[in-house]
Amino acid sequence: MSPAHCFSVVVLLSALSGCGAGDDYTDLDAYMNEMRLHGPGRIEPTPVFRSYPAFTYNAANLRSPFSPQISTDLAAQRRGSRNVKPDPGRVRQYLEGFNIEQFEMVGTLSNATGSYALLRGAGGVHRLKIGDYLGRNDGRIVAISGSQVDVVEIVPDGQGAWLERPRTISLKEHS
Repeated sequence: MSPAHCFSVVVLLSALSGCGAGDDYTDLDAYMNEMRLHGPGRIEPTPVFRSYPAFTYNAANLRSPFSPQISTDLAAQRRGSRNVKPDPGRVRQYLEGFNIEQFEMVGTLSNATGSYALLRGAGGVHRLKIGDYLGRNDGRIVAISGSQVDVVEIVPDGQGAWLERPRTISLKEHS
């Protein structure tokens, strides 16, 4: 047998001899007898929980409190035009199914074919060029710079005509 093997056997036997050193459980038996004399303890009943009525959020279709409020004076001054209207025959792009407020500009790309804006939203980062559409109000990208994307939306004016509303998506730094 090798010396390392002999040493490990000696250590194992020493450890095992320490485990069976005593059969004296008198202190444990005394404690258990004392606990039996006390009897079972009293457990407090569980508290009664009141159920609360379910809350239904009914303000989802209202203006977001974080969006700037449009002045009623400015809205009254701006009248729509019957010449401006969305093109019903145009094929809708994927990003037109999302609210424009959820998009944020995270950068730009430029190459021989042109400049592109990188917008984060709708579950990813999307590359868009001038003329692409996004948002539910026929938002068309009209300009791309290093710090912002300019979009023109076509919205109803409430009197049967349509109104072009400019919107800017600024570059979000440190994103």
